[in-house]
Amino acid sequence: MNNFAFSKINYILLAVGFFIIIVGFILMGGDSTTEEAFNPEIFNTMHIKVAPMVCLFGFLFEIVAILWPSKDGNVKKE
Repeated sequence: MNNFAFSKINYILLAVGFFIIIVGFILMGGDSTTEEAFNPEIFNTMHIKVAPMVCLFGFLFEIVAILWPSKDGNVKKE
């Protein structure tokens, strides 16, 4: 008689998606440019293209995790 909105697999998929988003934000980070020195490394491909795509994939994965159907039949029909 669990009245949770999601099943166990939904919560696992949500955690995986959250982890993917965190990895994407970590990839976006890096050394910054200061007033004394310009750091051209902030414009490399990983920071500009790969990391935002990883984050986008994580957010899309979150949508899939929310919409994933429950197989244990916990949807109450009246």
